This record gives sequence, structure tokens and C-alpha cells, in this order.
Amino acid sequence: MRPRRTKREWDQLYYQCYSDVSVHEEMIADRVRTDAYRLSILRNWAALRGKSVLDVGAGTGILSIFCAQAGARRVYAVEGSAIWQQARELDRVPVLPGPVETVELPEQVDATVSEWMEYGLLHESMLSSVLHARTKWLKEGGLLLPASAELFIAPHQRPDAGMAPGLLKPGHSEIVVQGLSGEDVLALPLRFAQLDLSRAGREQELEAGVGGRFRCSCCGSAPMHCFAFGFQVTFPGGESEKPLVLPTSSFHPATHWKQALLYLNEPVQVEQDTDVSGEITLLPSRDNPRRVRVLLRCKVGDQEEKTKDFAMED
Repeated sequence: MRPRRTKREWDQLYYQCYSDVSVHEEMIADRVRTDAYRLSILRNWAALRGKSVLDVGAGTGILSIFCAQAGARRVYAVEGSAIWQQARELDRVPVLPGPVETVELPEQVDATVSEWMEYGLLHESMLSSVLHARTKWLKEGGLLLPASAELFIAPHQRPDAGMAPGLLKPGHSEIVVQGLSGEDVLALPLRFAQLDLSRAGREQELEAGVGGRFRCSCCGSAPMHCFAFGFQVTFPGGESEKPLVLPTSSFHPATHWKQALLYLNEPVQVEQDTDVSGEITLLPSRDNPRRVRVLLRCKVGDQEEKTKDFAMED
């Protein structure tokens, strides 16, 4: 039996993954994601001009560059993986290698920026690092980019589910990441949790779980195969005053995050107005705190309530 890894070992594996430049190329090539960050930073130029910014998990430094272009006086790019070596030549942006939990800054900052979201929002547990940076380094009332996040869930049919019968069985508990079409949605996505990053707790609160209840009525007749859950984050509007939203649902342009699917043990036929309800909770996996785990309790129509425990594969 393989010895159980420590949290430090899982952290090391996480940072090793992000040392691969291809991972960052995929994220930067996601125009929906990158353009949302660029536009949100430029819209907040009045709050950034002449101010200091902390970029948490800077990667190749693209968000740091956007902040410098918006007029920031100083941008601190903090990166825990070896990719920092490719970002250290950034103009006007000092790169600080190491996790944000261990680096030291010469000052409190006026704003923080981070692209911390992963599959299902909380996979890889980077949010706790962002909240640590907020608590330790952000000035009172400072700017957070993004400022909030919301989680949504919706029942789906999967026309190709028959081609992968292993997904629909009691023993299958993997969270499957796939792109979806809005045509496969059986009810409008429902918000089941919201996080205000200016108030959210740190690691202990996240370990207790993020989630909530949901209830919806189906809008057609079809076999239901799974639930899909996804997220959106919101940035302060800055000069435009209207907040900027970066969504990841199947009703919006595709992103590299796609959607996270929770497959039922077997298809369930639903009709117009079939009631679907339940509760969903996201929390760290028992084996790997960087891996998200999902507890789902659901009831579809007249069927008895069922519970299933899912985890994202490493």
C-alpha cells in the first residue's frame, strides 16, 4: 500500500504541474478568460493608477502586465512554481518566487488580482492562498479582482452517454470535466452558493464545505443523465460602474474550465415540470486537500432521495 502523501507533498506536486508552460499557454489562449481580466483591470484604472498591486499565482505574469498597463506604481508578481523564471524579466514587475503564504512584501498593497479558479471553481484549493493574501497584505477597503464568485447547478441530458456506459453506474464517482451545449440543459442553472472574497473565511471555513440547496422544474421531456455545476466570478465595474461578469455556463462562450459533471447511477426520465431538488457541498478530498470532493444529495420526481460522493481525479 502506497504511503499517504502529506499536504506539503501534494503542494509540491501542484506547483510542479504549473511549471509546464503548456498549462499557461492554454489559459492565456482562453480569450474569454484573458479578455475578461484585461478589461476588468483596465476599467479599474482609476483605483490602480499610482497604487501597489499583488498578483497571487502570477504564472507567466500576464495579469501583472495588465496592471502595469493600467498605471499601477508597483506590481508584485508572486508565483510558487518554476514558471516564475520565465516571468522574472517583466518590465516594472518584480517577481517573488514562492507560495504567497511564505513571501514577504515591503508594503501593504492597494489591490490584489488572481486567476485562482479551477474546475468546479474550488479544485486545487488556490482560493485559500488568495484569502491569505487578502488578510495579510491588502489594505483595509482595498480592491479585489475578482471580488466575488457564485456556483450554479443544473440537470442535463447527455446524448453521448450511451457511448460511455461506465459513467452511469453506482461505482462511478469521478467528477467528469466536459464541454456542454445549452441544448442539453433540462432546467435553468440555479445558484447554490456565493462567495464574497472581502468577507470569506480562510482555510478552516473552506474545509467545512461550500454549498447549498437547490430546486428546479424541468423544461422538457428527456432522459436525465447528470448534474452539471459551474461558476461565474464578478469584477468591480470601476469607471463603468457596471460589474463585469466572467461566466462559465453552457449558455455562454466556452472556456477552458468547461463544466464539471456529476453522473447519476442510471438515467432518469423526466417530463415537463418534473421536480428536481437536493443539496450539494464542495470540500477538499480526504486523500488530497488540493482535490475537490463533492457530496450530492438529490431527488428526481417521485424517485427516492439518493446520495453520492464524487471526487476529481488527480
